[in-house]
Amino acid sequence: MTDPMMEDRQEKFSGTKEVADAHRFDAKKLEAYLAERIEGFQTPMEVRQFKGGQSNPTYQLVTPNRKYVLRRKPPGKLLPSAHAVDREYRIIAALHPTGFPVARPYLLCEDESIIGTVFYVMECVEGRIYWGPLLPDCSPKERSAIYDAMNETLARLHTLDYEKLGLSDYGKPGNYIARQISRWTKQYQLSATETIAEMDRLIEWLPAHLPPGETSSIVHGDYRLDNMILHPTEPKVLAVLDWELSTIGDPLADFTYHLMQWQMPPGGGSAGTQTLLGQDLKALGIPSMDEYVAMYCRRTGRATTPNMDYYAAYNLFRLAGILQGIVGRVRDGTAANANAAQSAAAVRPLAMAGWEFAKRAGAAG
Repeated sequence: MTDPMMEDRQEKFSGTKEVADAHRFDAKKLEAYLAERIEGFQTPMEVRQFKGGQSNPTYQLVTPNRKYVLRRKPPGKLLPSAHAVDREYRIIAALHPTGFPVARPYLLCEDESIIGTVFYVMECVEGRIYWGPLLPDCSPKERSAIYDAMNETLARLHTLDYEKLGLSDYGKPGNYIARQISRWTKQYQLSATETIAEMDRLIEWLPAHLPPGETSSIVHGDYRLDNMILHPTEPKVLAVLDWELSTIGDPLADFTYHLMQWQMPPGGGSAGTQTLLGQDLKALGIPSMDEYVAMYCRRTGRATTPNMDYYAAYNLFRLAGILQGIVGRVRDGTAANANAAQSAAAVRPLAMAGWEFAKRAGAAG
């Protein structure tokens, strides 16, 4: 079982490259800064840039005794509230002592004179990153175990006590979905490059039909297979990555965003737009969406996951807004991923699919 598009994405997004001209900085200045502040830091230091990392440029720092990872805000014009690497650092620093799988954080630097923007440094976790959901080099048994581990990790996140972790002010409990709709509506409109009627309909319908009974937990905001590092040989999550969109929010919104892997229209080539639709999941060893939902409910003590059509419409809208933001950054010259332009082709199909779910949830067609 091979998929040329999946293999192409695996090649495009995996590993490191020379640092792009737009993302270069004074490596010697950084080296001196880190040598003074990270215990055991050895010089000389080589800087490479990861091919992946759509939003915040991400670098590998190679030293004689270990590797580190640096995440920074991109230089240039930025959308409001985007690229919050300081928030990423805070959540990782809170989660790491609990044993939740995140990279060990070393330091946050808010002094923009060092490399030109705010950045943080964490450990470099060695393992596997899959850029598509089909796991082509795994057996059905391995795929099943990896999906189980992915499910368990998210359920674990949603059951952590954020107040005990000192994260009471990390977000505003309640009204998460309403605030998310407002945020991504604004970012979509700031980045829009064409008129998409279904997106306009979703912008009008979603905030008028919010589901009742919202609860609050830590949410990742972009939880998917390519935002985690798996053990090199075992079906185990070693580190969940890319916490830029994390906050205190509705765990069902977070979980149902993750479920889009089973629901998205086919044909997307950018990160986060690959789909399991149309695949023989049983033969692959991948759980069906219903089976995956049941696993999550069992682990979190839920009886059901209500309002699934609404959540699907909301999450497809949200992803369309996120990807349109990437299109806007391509336009403005601040996109960190060389393949980010592919995101443009995914926005309209996502909006159209979102509106179909909205109609299933009661929207007038």
